Amino acid sequence: MSELKNSGYKGEALRLLKQANCSVGDIIKVTSKSKTYEGILIPRFGEGTDIIVKMKSGYNVGIKATADVKVERVGEGTKPTFASPPIPKQNPNLPHVVIMSTGGTIASRVDYRTGAVRSAISASDLYGVVPELGDIAKVDTEIVFSIYSENLTQQDWTHLAKKVAERIEQGVDGVVVAHGTDTMAYTSAALSFALQNLPVPVILVGAQRSSDRPSSDAATNLIGAVKAAGEAPFAEVGLAMHETVSDDAIVVHRGTKVRKCHTSRRDTFKSINGTPIAKVRNLKVTMQTDQFQRRDPQRKLVLKPDFCEKVALVKFYPGLDPSVIDFHVQRGARGILLEGSGLGHVSKFCFDAIKNAVARGVMVALASQCIWGRVNMNVYDTGRDLLSLGVVPMEDMFPETALVKLMWTLGQTDDPQEAIKLLKTNIAGEFSPRTLPQEKHLQYEEEP
Repeated sequence: MSELKNSGYKGEALRLLKQANCSVGDIIKVTSKSKTYEGILIPRFGEGTDIIVKMKSGYNVGIKATADVKVERVGEGTKPTFASPPIPKQNPNLPHVVIMSTGGTIASRVDYRTGAVRSAISASDLYGVVPELGDIAKVDTEIVFSIYSENLTQQDWTHLAKKVAERIEQGVDGVVVAHGTDTMAYTSAALSFALQNLPVPVILVGAQRSSDRPSSDAATNLIGAVKAAGEAPFAEVGLAMHETVSDDAIVVHRGTKVRKCHTSRRDTFKSINGTPIAKVRNLKVTMQTDQFQRRDPQRKLVLKPDFCEKVALVKFYPGLDPSVIDFHVQRGARGILLEGSGLGHVSKFCFDAIKNAVARGVMVALASQCIWGRVNMNVYDTGRDLLSLGVVPMEDMFPETALVKLMWTLGQTDDPQEAIKLLKTNIAGEFSPRTLPQEKHLQYEEEP
């Protein structure tokens, strides 16, 4: 039986390949409608039933797998391999930084002969392929997870926070967490609430393009993150990524004020209702604000890593069925975040369901689905009615951070009044006392 685990093939394609005893990397011949294609069997990604063959020309061909297709194994090919480069010599006089790997694009590599992707190289690999790190810090590495960021859960946030805390208590000068970009802003918010009174920086970093691609942002992002973790004067959770599409500068956003705003651009992360904490340009860290907690190795970390999983997000839209709220209450939700319109509104037709939820002890909070600005539920009747029902406004937090804070709050207490107090307390810079107009919002340059 051939080894096709994690090859991406299924259905008729998988049956044909197994029947021919093929493995990824083998030389195969596929005949379909009197046409024959010969080349290397490579994995397939995404949906579809094609068998993917890399031809001698270097181009890939997809042949639809049907009952009349014939597959023949011509010869055994070289299987995908990934060799870790040597680790550079370390300078003991440099800051001690730990790179923790969780997976994601920054930790992925492609074997271009077969097309195989290794979804999570080790943190040690990351260090090895970026030898410049040897001139910036004494780097230690640890694999925490090797999974895509969309598969992370609240339990994983808890585990990661504990791992980071362990390293900080060992006396390191900073921690870098390599993470997939899709949910990195959620994790940065989670660590911001879980790791309080930080003595040193904790910097999350990702990449939009894998480390072996010519256009990759992995190396520059990692260099900026390690530099900030080792030497920056602040001690907070931050997220380091490209400032623009060029490689000129890496910006460090506050962990509770950052959002992924583009599916593929290297400058996808933007600070929302706030400014970045710092910028790294030409290996120099420049602070972008004077409002930050300063680095202090003598400060004692406070670890509060628990999150409640029974929290739901309900996005309001015209015609929303209020039974959605009832459904979450019946399923045992302890908290519901309403993503309301404008200054903080949902339809009056939802009021009875919200009233019932609050009466049954469910914490109901509201954040605006607008990107910029803050909730003000005192302006219109709808907002004031929601306040009278017991809905808690989430200030100028955007929904992702507000959701994570609600999960964290209900992980700390079962007491409703204490929960409300925590929601209204500024724990990690998640809301501003006053939100100023932002003239420069999401302005992108054209990518080259």
